[in-house]
Amino acid sequence: MNEVIIGIGSNINADENIAKMLEILKREVTILAVSSMIKTKPIGIEDQPDYTNGAVKISTKLDRDNLNKLLKQIEDQMGRDRSGPKFGPRCIDLDIAVWNGEVVDEDYYTRDFLRKSVEELGGLTKK
Repeated sequence: MNEVIIGIGSNINADENIAKMLEILKREVTILAVSSMIKTKPIGIEDQPDYTNGAVKISTKLDRDNLNKLLKQIEDQMGRDRSGPKFGPRCIDLDIAVWNGEVVDEDYYTRDFLRKSVEELGGLTKK
């Protein structure tokens, strides 16, 4: 089994969309823990609502590529619009941050909220 921490972000109906995403996700993987959610200012495009960010720790038999595909499918199922600007508003954003104790998303090093969420979930065994 793989133990993974997935970064979560939303600034469109965030509370509702994060709850819905967790319901969909738990049908496919085992959810071990969910971090506290943190309100953050948008990065890049500032003229948009604040984000709600956090993380979820899961256990899955899926390999990294297939888990990534599943996360993109969940984003699509929830109506994620990929046609807008890279840092534009989004209903849900899911990214693998930690894979079996190892940081695999460079955003971990530049985004305090992601580091705090990962630390809260105790997901690092390798630096």
